[in-house]
Amino acid sequence: MLYVLISVICSVTVSVVIKLAKQRGIQHLHLIVWNYPVAALATLLFLKPKMVTAPLSTLPWGLYMSLAVLLPMVFLCIAYAIQYSGIVKTEIAQRLSLFIPVSAAFFIFHEAIGVSKLVGIAVGTVAILCSIGWKKAGIAEGNGTWGYALAVFFGMGVIDVLFKKVALYREVPYAYSMLLVFILAMVASLLLLTYRVSVTKERIQFKSVIWGILLGLFNFGNILFYMKAHQALSNSPSVVFTGMNIGVILLGAIVGVGFFGERLTRLNKIGLALAVISVLIIAYL
Repeated sequence: MLYVLISVICSVTVSVVIKLAKQRGIQHLHLIVWNYPVAALATLLFLKPKMVTAPLSTLPWGLYMSLAVLLPMVFLCIAYAIQYSGIVKTEIAQRLSLFIPVSAAFFIFHEAIGVSKLVGIAVGTVAILCSIGWKKAGIAEGNGTWGYALAVFFGMGVIDVLFKKVALYREVPYAYSMLLVFILAMVASLLLLTYRVSVTKERIQFKSVIWGILLGLFNFGNILFYMKAHQALSNSPSVVFTGMNIGVILLGAIVGVGFFGERLTRLNKIGLALAVISVLIIAYL
């Protein structure tokens, strides 16, 4: 469970880094761009992907390109959700996005889905609804800013489904696919940053590179230790799944409320509890 704990800490720290960087005047896109070179380099160093012998034309480039575009876009939504809605709500949206791959398992991958899974999805839907429209630092969310959290919910769910389809492509080692996706996401985000710098005349600050590297380290740490947890507890995947999702929701709540003063209404607290219950139902029933 040590790997699960470290993964949970890394995941919540990603949100903390984004929030602290914004408080220091760093633009979200500038921060996120420098995350991907770190992720690609760390994949090479720690996962050591084996090079493939299959022709490049046979690789699932459609999946790779879709992920390359979605990853930075959803990361931006996460950053804006943290800015406007707080860490607590954003973490709930990320973790409850698991309903989308669970649904995809039934509709796309034709796996059996029991009544308990449907109940879990229903409870999680109520949890999401309870988390919409709460107040942050005494100021009600307005102008549809909660839409960023919903975008995180749907975006992360779609990304999970795409990564699962990549994992099912047996001709290519998964680590090699991850490396390609990170490199392509780096290119996509750099192109967007180049546009912003050249057209809107935004300036690249050196501190954004430093914070971006820090973000990349914790983001990859989350991935690495989550994979290690599954390897160490290969006979208990539900333990890893439950520990990770509930751990992030609860630690995110502690950090958001305790360190950043995010306020929860009674309805929000009910949503938080329902989110935990939903994960338990999906994992164990």
